Amino acid sequence: MSFRERLQAWRYNLIPDHLVGEILTKRWTDNAIPFLVLVATVAAFGTSIPGFFKPFSLQESTRQLGEFSIVVTGLTVVMLGGGIDLSVGSIFALATFAAVSGFFIFELPVWAAFLMAIGTGIAFGALNGYLIGFRRLRAFLTTLVTFIIGRAVFDILVVNYGAAIQTSSASSDVWDFIGDGSIYRISIPVLTALALAIITHIALTRSRPGWHVLAVGGSRRSAHNAGIKVKQTVFMTYVYSGFCASLAGFLIACRLSGAGPGTGLNMEILALTAAVVGGNSLGGGRGSVVKGLMGAIIVLVMNNGLIRLGYGTGTNQMVIGLMLAIAVIIDIRWLKNRHKVLNEVYVAPVYLKMGETQSAVPGSASPYALNNAISKTDYIGLGALEGPEDVILDRDDHLYCGTRHGEIIRYFAPDYSRSEVFAHIGGFPLGLAFDRDGNLISCVGAMGLYSISPDREVKRLSAETRRSWTSVQDDARLRDPNDLDIAPDGRIYFTDSTKRYDAHDWALDSIENRATGRLLVYDPKTGETKTLLDGYRYMNGVCMAHDGKSLFFAESWACRVHRYWLEGPKAGTAECVIKDMPGYPDNINRASDGTYWMAWLGMRTPSFDLSLRHPGFRKRMTRRLPQDDWLFPNINTGGVVKFDETGRIIGTLGDLTGQSHPMVTSMREHKGHLFIGGILNNRVGRLRLEGADEGWTGPLSYWGERA
Repeated sequence: MSFRERLQAWRYNLIPDHLVGEILTKRWTDNAIPFLVLVATVAAFGTSIPGFFKPFSLQESTRQLGEFSIVVTGLTVVMLGGGIDLSVGSIFALATFAAVSGFFIFELPVWAAFLMAIGTGIAFGALNGYLIGFRRLRAFLTTLVTFIIGRAVFDILVVNYGAAIQTSSASSDVWDFIGDGSIYRISIPVLTALALAIITHIALTRSRPGWHVLAVGGSRRSAHNAGIKVKQTVFMTYVYSGFCASLAGFLIACRLSGAGPGTGLNMEILALTAAVVGGNSLGGGRGSVVKGLMGAIIVLVMNNGLIRLGYGTGTNQMVIGLMLAIAVIIDIRWLKNRHKVLNEVYVAPVYLKMGETQSAVPGSASPYALNNAISKTDYIGLGALEGPEDVILDRDDHLYCGTRHGEIIRYFAPDYSRSEVFAHIGGFPLGLAFDRDGNLISCVGAMGLYSISPDREVKRLSAETRRSWTSVQDDARLRDPNDLDIAPDGRIYFTDSTKRYDAHDWALDSIENRATGRLLVYDPKTGETKTLLDGYRYMNGVCMAHDGKSLFFAESWACRVHRYWLEGPKAGTAECVIKDMPGYPDNINRASDGTYWMAWLGMRTPSFDLSLRHPGFRKRMTRRLPQDDWLFPNINTGGVVKFDETGRIIGTLGDLTGQSHPMVTSMREHKGHLFIGGILNNRVGRLRLEGADEGWTGPLSYWGERA
């Protein structure tokens, strides 16, 4: 390796570029910007204002924050449902007046004053919800009108009854405790805000009504088509917003024991800014309560901090306006361009120098030399099949294969001219294996491990494994389960080819060439799936050795075959038995003479091997060229390879004409014939094997005679 290549290997293999793309795919990254802004805001004002972090100062600020956060929580729910509520300031003010008038003028108990406040908020929220949800009026104009009317009513009431409130002698320890008391040094408004935020978050993320709110916010038409009651859902979001605003109004009434012309003034602007600055989308369907709380802290700290630094109302309003404008721009631009950014940074190729290989040219002295042995096979299902990636036969000689339509087709022996849909699973059925009880087990791309009983009952066995502690990406989900085999004790060993891409994105995985494939085991006794091996380049075919004490698995993009030991002194370890092949290995299956068949899905080319040593070139290629012009592994020419227990190559079978099986992904020996499948083929081939044991079958090799 030259010094330049060594530098490339260090640069692309040691620097984890791929983490940037993985992080940007996470929803929590939407919280990163508001969180950084929150930290910067608190740090800036904390260092600029003397006594900012003193207990008394923080206690007074948090009381106000608790009340403000409650309003923002209600507005967040409305925004998640695709609406907007400009009337929260008026509802807040009216609820405050309702509470103080009930307590000080009518001298009602605290609980009655509380109900008056809450009733006022719910009534206004219901009015908004009815007009917007059921009468389908514009949310912006409707809530603007109710804001104006509500503010006018509040001003009239304050002018006429303000003096009566101020001169009242009513008092209550409960009223004073709510306004000025604390529990474990945490004020009542803060405790109320936290409790409400937790309940709202759980409702949005864990309950059906919450899911309906998000669905309506994402697309009302789609939500309606899915059977969701859109009108009622919209109505309830405004009722909830009114409830939250009135609850905050009651709390400030207890704290100030009065209401004046400035109560709730500009509250709607501050709350809207907080919700948007926190990262909640104005378009609806995207956001969270946590984002709203972060925005509330940012806006309140900014607003109060500017006042304490001596800046006037005009400066405050200008800063709040700029914050809202910037947040809206970021929200719109990020939502529109997020996928473009991901396309730019997600694919992160690594450096790989492939080893020298022996020739596969026909007539060469190499054991890999191809021929035309499978160019003229008998065809099964010609033109009726699409993508039989794997093939298998049962004890009654019937043939099974998957299709890209999510079906498993059964062809009946002996001539295989009749067929039926044995089961419909969905996804793309790939690897197949029969267990001891005759259940057909299948790896289904992007779905997991499935079982089909003899009476055609489909059951999902596994769709995830344990998540690793060091992975940024959620690697618990099975993204590309590919091939499987079953041990004598019933455990199912299968491969997940890549943790970064789904099955249909195999070309991206080959270009990136990261070692993200893994070997897993599913235990039917416990229902658990565990990861045994990790860090292989597109782990593919898997086959139990004839003695049942080890298994072979293919590493496609590295052109290698490994042996994993289940028993003996090497148990739990893997060793490479075949390396530097001229073809890309796929499925592996037993042969009747104690050896093994292996599929080559394609052949190595000098151009792609060279590109693996230039990751920067591959990265630019994926960015600048359409996918049809990409350079990726040749899958137009493959074949079948036979090897023994030690990895010694016995021979190869090929189709140089490209007429029958230019690409091979699977093969099964059964009673003297070799059945050949290919993920891009429209047929299954059947080839007569000279000298093969005509009584040998896979089920007999694995499970013995029928019980």
